[in-house]
Amino acid sequence: MHPETLVRDHTIYACVMGSRAFGLATDGSDTDRRGVFLAPTPLFWRFDKPPTHVEGPREEQFSWELERFCELALRANPNILECLHSPLVEQVDDTGRELLALREAFLSRRAHETFTRYALGQRKKLEADVRVHGAPRWKHAMHLLRLLASARDLLRTGRLTIDVGDAREPLLAVKRGEVSWPEVESRMTRLANEAEEATRHSPLPPEPDRHRVEDFLIRVRRASALQPDPYDEGVQRVVDARGVGQR
Repeated sequence: MHPETLVRDHTIYACVMGSRAFGLATDGSDTDRRGVFLAPTPLFWRFDKPPTHVEGPREEQFSWELERFCELALRANPNILECLHSPLVEQVDDTGRELLALREAFLSRRAHETFTRYALGQRKKLEADVRVHGAPRWKHAMHLLRLLASARDLLRTGRLTIDVGDAREPLLAVKRGEVSWPEVESRMTRLANEAEEATRHSPLPPEPDRHRVEDFLIRVRRASALQPDPYDEGVQRVVDARGVGQR
């Protein structure tokens, strides 16, 4: 089965991410689309397994197979967790709604480590830009501040909210280069310290609810296995068209 067919025919959840989901879109902002597809179970019985992710078919579109998506979400991958909480849902079926109902099961204090590690890597890149070019990539600086604030609030409240709300204008000022780099650095350090402090008293559990997620995955795999094998149907159509095996 062609990868794009998996996205077209088996997507269970699709949303818009990036600046539009964060409430930071301006004229000319891209529309970043993310999604989750459920590969038919019979495809896993073959030597050639279905892909764990697919780029396209639309521009700025990226989709994960459900199992891979769940694995990354259980590891508190920032991009994946935010995808589950996008306010801009474009497509969702019954299985997708079950996935969304599991959002809390993926959240844990692991988020502090993963968000912080990602933020540190991005900050080092910005610092390198300042050394080489005299200024950071301001758009990236804005998104890093947004991510750090999101992580802090998640650890404080146990809820992940990705729309920046009232912080929109201060963040866009950073994007426009209207805030000095030392001030941006100071904000980053403060947010990181606040996130660390929030971790000590966070209402989030230490670990995600892996068993609950796994039960969901097993259930949807079993249900898919009871459906007709799309590969066998395609082969049969070819056989019937060619008259192979007919006497």
